[in-house]
Amino acid sequence: MTQKPIVLKELTPPIKVLFTGYLCTVGIGYMFALIQILFTHGMADGKFGLSVDDIVYSYYGNRSGTVLEQQLNGAMKENAPEQERFKIMEWVRSGADAYDYKDDGIEKIVQTRCVMCHNKDATSLPNFTTLEGLKPYTAQDTGATFASLTRVSHVHMFGISFIFMFVGLIFSFSETTTNQYKCIAIGMPYVFLVADILSWWLTKIDPVFAWLVILAGMGMATSFIFMWVISLLEMWLFTTVFVNRLDSSYLKWRDSSEPSAVDQLWSLAKTLPSKLRPLAVTATEQWSKHVWPLVRGLFKK
Repeated sequence: MTQKPIVLKELTPPIKVLFTGYLCTVGIGYMFALIQILFTHGMADGKFGLSVDDIVYSYYGNRSGTVLEQQLNGAMKENAPEQERFKIMEWVRSGADAYDYKDDGIEKIVQTRCVMCHNKDATSLPNFTTLEGLKPYTAQDTGATFASLTRVSHVHMFGISFIFMFVGLIFSFSETTTNQYKCIAIGMPYVFLVADILSWWLTKIDPVFAWLVILAGMGMATSFIFMWVISLLEMWLFTTVFVNRLDSSYLKWRDSSEPSAVDQLWSLAKTLPSKLRPLAVTATEQWSKHVWPLVRGLFKK
C-alpha cells in the first residue's frame, strides 16, 4: 500500500503553527540581517545604500586611504562632528604620532566619541582605550583581513545552512511545485551561499569580483523568499490562492505531461556536446593548418 505523501495544507494546526512560527521568525531575522548590511557594508563609501564600491571597500579596501579615515567617512560618519573627524584624519595623515595624540587632543576625542563602543569589553570591536589599539587602523586600508574572513566564513556556512535546511524541509512538503522545481529551489540557496562566501575571498584578492557578492546575495534571497512564500500560502491559503484565485490553471500546468522549460533546457544541454564536437574538430584543424604556422612564424622573426 502506497503511503499518502505529507502535504502542507493537510498538516494538523499545531504543526502548521510550529512551521509558521519558525518561518516568520527567520523571515524577520533575514530582514534585520539585510538592514544590518545596509548600516555596515552599505555605509563603507559614506553613502547610505549598498553599491559595488561598498563591497570593494569592505573586502578589498580603499587603498587610497587608511582604515580609520575610511570608517570616519563611512559607517562612523554620524558618530562625531565634522570638525573632530577632520582633526583625527589630519593627525593620521601627519603620521599618527604618539606625542601629538595627546597634545592635539586626539585622545580626548577618541575617549569621548569612540570608547563607548570600542573598549575592552566589546569582543567583536577593536579596543581604542589605548593608542596601541588604535594604531593599526592608521595604516593603509586593505579591507577585511584574512583572519576575519575565515571567522565570518565558517560562521555563515554553519549558521545559514541550518536555516536553509529547515526552510527547505518545510518547503519540501509543498504540492504546488513539481519535484523538479522543488529540487532546484531547495538546492539553489546552498549554491548561492557557497558562491557568496567564495566571492568575499575573491573580492579580497581582486575588486572585479565585487559584482559576484551582490549577485550571489540576490540569488540567495530570491530562493529563500520563494520557499518562504509558497510554504506559508500552502499552509493557510491553499484554496484561496491556488484553486479559487488561479482557477486551478496553475495546478493543471504543474501536472501537465508536456516537458517543462527546465526539461527542454536539460535536453538541449545533453545534446549540445555532440553538436559542438564537429565544430571543435574543424576549428582545431583550421588552427593547426593556418593559424599556428602563422603564429610560429611571427615568433621566429
